[in-house]
Amino acid sequence: MNVHVTPEPNMYRYDEFDRKFVDARVAQFRDQVARRLDGTITEDEFKPMRLMNGLYHQLHAYMLRVAVPYGTMSSRQLNVLADIADRYDRGYGHWTTRQNIQYNWIRLEETADILDALADVEMHAIQTSGNCIRNTTTDAYAGAAADELADPRPVCELIRQWSSLHPEFTYLPRKFKIAVTGSPNDRAAVRVHDIGLRMHLNEKGERGWEVLVGGGQGRTPMIAVTVRDWLAEADLLPYLTAVMRVYNLIGRRDNKYKARIKILVHEMGAEAFSAAVEKEFAEAPKETIEVDARELHRISSYFAPPAWETLPAFVPEIEEKKLADRGFRQWLSANTAAHKVPGYTIVNASFKPAGGIPGDATSEQMRAVAKLADEYSFGEVRVTHAQNLTLPHVRTSDLIEVWEKLKEQDLAEANIGLIGDIISCPGLDYCALATARSIPVAQEISTRFADIKRQHDVGPLKLNISGCINACGHHHVGHIGILGVDKKGKEFYQITLGGSSAENASIGKILGPGFGAEEITDAVETVVDTYLNVREQGEEFLQTYRRLGAAPFKEALYAGN
Repeated sequence: MNVHVTPEPNMYRYDEFDRKFVDARVAQFRDQVARRLDGTITEDEFKPMRLMNGLYHQLHAYMLRVAVPYGTMSSRQLNVLADIADRYDRGYGHWTTRQNIQYNWIRLEETADILDALADVEMHAIQTSGNCIRNTTTDAYAGAAADELADPRPVCELIRQWSSLHPEFTYLPRKFKIAVTGSPNDRAAVRVHDIGLRMHLNEKGERGWEVLVGGGQGRTPMIAVTVRDWLAEADLLPYLTAVMRVYNLIGRRDNKYKARIKILVHEMGAEAFSAAVEKEFAEAPKETIEVDARELHRISSYFAPPAWETLPAFVPEIEEKKLADRGFRQWLSANTAAHKVPGYTIVNASFKPAGGIPGDATSEQMRAVAKLADEYSFGEVRVTHAQNLTLPHVRTSDLIEVWEKLKEQDLAEANIGLIGDIISCPGLDYCALATARSIPVAQEISTRFADIKRQHDVGPLKLNISGCINACGHHHVGHIGILGVDKKGKEFYQITLGGSSAENASIGKILGPGFGAEEITDAVETVVDTYLNVREQGEEFLQTYRRLGAAPFKEALYAGN
């Protein structure tokens, strides 16, 4: 093994303004917490203050959501997240579908100390909640993926700086989410975001952006519409500002369920909404464009590629191990992805052991991944939308060692993208908004499908679970989606089929009546078995569903009822 020595991973680092800004916010919040604890302010008065700092009050304790901008962090930051888990929580954290981390057992009087510890490693919890522009997300493989046109993270950082406490967009009608992808294979779910950005190259090789608006999940799931096929990169922030101004001025504030931009786009119609944005954009002052271009160039310098070596793409030892060890072969197939540099591989650590809680990470596991990042991945780690972690730059020759060390931490389950890689919200075990439990259902299903060989035989299949209509588990875009609902004090689970968050995005359709908690795992197995019986050679689950529709699955589940 040749250990990488990388004192500074390729990621944005705070300047003097950023540091002063975050330090000031911590001091302000420390004072606000003190006033809440001594009764000077009430909980109702404190609520908007704590939400602006990522602090929620859940069923049993406070929950703190920490921002991981566009899912990129250093090993040093990950080690501090582990320390926080030990010192201030119960020894673990929870990776979220927004590429962040949550701590579920926080004491109010210690929150300012946590924010101080985060600030020491250029992290914070600002804009992880509230009616503001939330953490901008992107492809967890950004800057490494073989199929991407260019690294989208500099644009994500530009958006982060533009949106952080923007004076016009601090109090929007509702929360607002932006996703960016630099690949034609969408791993950032841009079509189910308030704004989605897809990078394209024109005939001259110049970068531009397709702008999609009005996607989202929740109680009214919708797929975003394209309002601009091609936007020059220099116009990006003025155009986003125009979108936000139209939404902020016209978006409904009388009903929070109808306040998202997707409702505005739907009610106005895509053509009328686009025209309103274009008018706003045409009237906007353009003197900032040159400044934005200089700033994007400055930001991009922080994302210069690591010191990659010239390595052979073919490694005989890896090929021999693949032939000799089925477990390693399965892990390579599911948990690694093609890197754009020969001799390197993208590696995923699965936080979905059979019977485990999806996305939960112990402090020991965090430190182990941080050490692996230092030794094998230039000190860099990514959080994925599916609640796992990625080592983006691993030498192909090091894969056997990395696999073995991940196995020691129970992080090598060969299930990425398979039915065991379940996305799940915390549900009624933690969340005050939930109407049903989701964690026990996820655990039972993953136990039922624990056999890795069986998972690989089934093939790519995304199963997502939400404990309420707010859809934090993204059930609408699961190939198989499960929604927990309360009916007269009893938990029932609806099944949806045919959802996707990829470039072929779609909203799943409800299959029929729900199932009791004791029935839902059997129902999922029936759906999977039906697929295996009717699929054609080489056909994945989503392809089979789109070819045949719901009929064979309904027949298998409800015949005779």
